[in-house]
Amino acid sequence: MNIQQLEYIVAVDNHRHFVQAAEHCNVTQPTLSMMIRKLEEELSVKIFDRTKQPIVPTSIGRQIIDQAKTILREASRMNEIAKHFNGNLSGELRVGVIPTIAPYLLPRFVNPFISNYSDIKLHVSEMITERIISELKIGNLDVGIIASLSEESSLREIPLYKERFYAYVSENTGLYAKQYILPTDIEPNELWLLEEGHCFRTQIQRLCELSRNSQFGNSFSYRSGSIETLIRMVERNGGITILPEMAVMELSEERLKHIRHFRFPEPAREVCLIVNREQMKTRLIDALKSEIIACLPSEIVGADSELRIL
Repeated sequence: MNIQQLEYIVAVDNHRHFVQAAEHCNVTQPTLSMMIRKLEEELSVKIFDRTKQPIVPTSIGRQIIDQAKTILREASRMNEIAKHFNGNLSGELRVGVIPTIAPYLLPRFVNPFISNYSDIKLHVSEMITERIISELKIGNLDVGIIASLSEESSLREIPLYKERFYAYVSENTGLYAKQYILPTDIEPNELWLLEEGHCFRTQIQRLCELSRNSQFGNSFSYRSGSIETLIRMVERNGGITILPEMAVMELSEERLKHIRHFRFPEPAREVCLIVNREQMKTRLIDALKSEIIACLPSEIVGADSELRIL
């Protein structure tokens, strides 16, 4: 039995496919299959039920895979201990970030992070919250940047900052004449939303007390994955959309004329890092957190504690 064999059975469990697992491990499928069969022979058990598609672990295989994950985590911890002793901050950091944060936060901290931690290889991918949580659980990500609380007991959240929500309104709506608005002022049939799956969409539905079955009066239905596209829809077609504070900071003077504040308590979201409780890259994640906080605008850092977090 060796570490490589344990990595192979964990990969097959994650991908439920021998060819995909082999590609993930950068070996040929016959090599991976042979190494797993040798482990099964050594233990005198079948780890996977190969008669099913996708492949699934046997009952004893599930226990062996769980133990393999524990062994691999502890082996990685040895490397972290050695790096900490030597004062080194190096290695890979795989980060997932949701699309409503990425365009506004990444440009602020990526270059400073790379400059200050040149020995850390940063891999960043945009994905929705649900996928970030899934990738963290199977070990494909080290850390996520999200804006909604997770109920997964295996994951831990590290608060970063809070940002307010603002309304972006067309000149053709009654809200344009107001300086401050209430969520109840918003007509559902005038509201442009992100597509299903975005936590920001869910937060806006909660803010405006919209259900999944809310009736929208428009004969045209459009759901976007981009905040910029929603802004353009308001400008060209009328209506209203909701923007997070970091997006508002990127607007031109002309576009800022369309921004309206919500009345107290202002709605907001809390952005946080999310990590697996058993991850071994604590020092790298601490470095990431420090660089993000260092790059934040003063308005964000000093956000009012009485904001209404959605």
